[in-house]
Formats: sequence, structure tokens, C-alpha cells
Amino acid sequence: MAIFDPTSETLEKKATRDGYGAALMELGKSREDIVVLEADLSGSTKTKKFGDTWPERFFNFGVAEQNVVGHAAGLAMAGLVPFASSFAIFLTGRAWEIVRNSVAYPHLNVKLAATHAGITLGEDGASHQIIEDIAIMRAIPGMTILVPADYNMAKAAIHAAADFQGPVYIRLGRPALPLVYDETEKFEIGKARVLQQGDEILFCATGVLVHEAFKAAKQLEKQLNKKITVLDFGTIKPLDTETLLKFADPAKVVFTFEEHNIMGGFGSAIAETLSEQLPRKVVRIGLQDVFGQSGKVPELLQHYRLNAECIVEDVAKIIKGL
Repeated sequence: MAIFDPTSETLEKKATRDGYGAALMELGKSREDIVVLEADLSGSTKTKKFGDTWPERFFNFGVAEQNVVGHAAGLAMAGLVPFASSFAIFLTGRAWEIVRNSVAYPHLNVKLAATHAGITLGEDGASHQIIEDIAIMRAIPGMTILVPADYNMAKAAIHAAADFQGPVYIRLGRPALPLVYDETEKFEIGKARVLQQGDEILFCATGVLVHEAFKAAKQLEKQLNKKITVLDFGTIKPLDTETLLKFADPAKVVFTFEEHNIMGGFGSAIAETLSEQLPRKVVRIGLQDVFGQSGKVPELLQHYRLNAECIVEDVAKIIKGL
């Protein structure tokens, strides 16, 4: 599946939010039912070009995220496919009750495209670095959650969301990330992707940490003399239980990687599934129930031990202790 050497220092980098903007332009040309709603952040969420090209299908509500989501619900009831955009902290936090009651409860065809999620938002600090959004959206019945690993998967995920019937939350980021996939790869909602196969150790990663986990796996293989299975869960809900159980079966330990609080997030989803269907030791690597802080992205990943170098050190210690 992957098209790159994760240890290379020369990988091309692009932001997943840019993939969102590019996909909207493609959809705008091919589908007249696509509309975009904004909360005065179109430059940052990369929807501005869509608005400039099709102003009749672009609605900016200012700093009023609840209005954005409420109007998206109305447009969906009229048969359109609305993409509601804002920073993740506002779209899932400030507008949560509207998402729950006006979008999810009637199961409307609204796409919530949330950018600037997680600590990789960087210098804006803890007030804007939402690390609870996956947990918040997982708890809403019927909500589908997508977390693409790179620019190309973000583009593909937006196309998949547009074709999907029902509410979808798409988690997107601010920084440029290494490209994990080439532009021909498709995004299949509800299916994990196998980056490589091993046996005794299973890495399950999502979003920003797919590249970091894969890079760490390659480095660890040399230390441990063991091949590590690496899975990319671009869909967190519904979770690809079939693939998880298949590769967890021969594993002695399962590691999960997420740029999110380990409470209620991706790692929790993996642990919940395995505890009920195939008990295994699960180690959740993510934000350890702490808030983020202001800083540059590499520094933050280092501080919270979420980069490949820290993953190698921490996983090696755990493996030796088994």
C-alpha cells in the first residue's frame, strides 16, 4: 500500500487541510449538489478557492459555528451535500449540541470537515489544540469518523465522504506531513490499510502518527530482529474489526498511536474491541490525559513522545519487559 521509505528525510510534505481544499475544487466541478459552509476561516481551512469559484454555493456565517452546523442540516434536508468547515476545537466543541441534535439524531447527510486538530496545530496552544474531538464524536450514535494520514488520503477521504450517505466527521490538520500514499490510492470508509505485515507485534496508527509509527517500526525491526505489522486506520468509526482481529491474532502486544488524548480516542476503540473479542495486551500511545501547549510541531511531538525516535525508545523498553 505505502509508496515510500518512511525513514527517508526527503519525502514530499503536504497538509491534509490542503487535500481538503483540492478535493472540494474537484467536487465543485463535477457535482452541483456540493455546498460549503464556513465560520470566517476559509483561508485557513482552504475553502476560499471554492468560495471564489462558486460563490452561490458558499456560505460564510462569521464566527458562529452553531449557525454553520444548523444551516448545514437545513441544506442537507433540501437534498444538497453540505461540507461544514471550521477549526476542530470549534466545530466539535462549540457546536457539539447542534451536531448531536440537528445532524446526527435525524441522521442527515452533513460532512463536518474539521481542520487544525491536535497538538500539531502548534503555536496556538492548548486552547485551540483539541485532543478530545475523536472521543466526543465517537460517542454520538451513527457518526462516521475519518482521520486521513496524508494529503492524498485526505483528498480521497473527502470524495468518499461526499459519496457516503449520512453524517461524517473528517479530522484534518495544519502542518505539512510526509506523503504516505500516491495520488492513485482510494479511500474506503470502514477499511484499515496494511502498510506491512509482521507477526508478534502490531502497530495500529491513525492520522498524523501513521508516518511516525511506520518510521519507528522500520527502525525497531533492526533492534529487535522482528517484523512489525503496521496498520493505518483512516476510519476510526466504524472500526475495521475484521482486519484488526486478523492481525492481532498472532500478536503478543498491540500498540496504538494517536495525536489525541488516550481517553476515549482511537486507542480506546482498539482496546474495547480486543477486550471483548480477542484479549491482548494493548499499549496506548498518545496524549496521556494532559493538555497540549504552545510550541513548534517537532518540539511538541518530542515533548509528548509522539515522534518516531521516542516511539522507538518507549516500545523497545516495553517489548524487553514482556
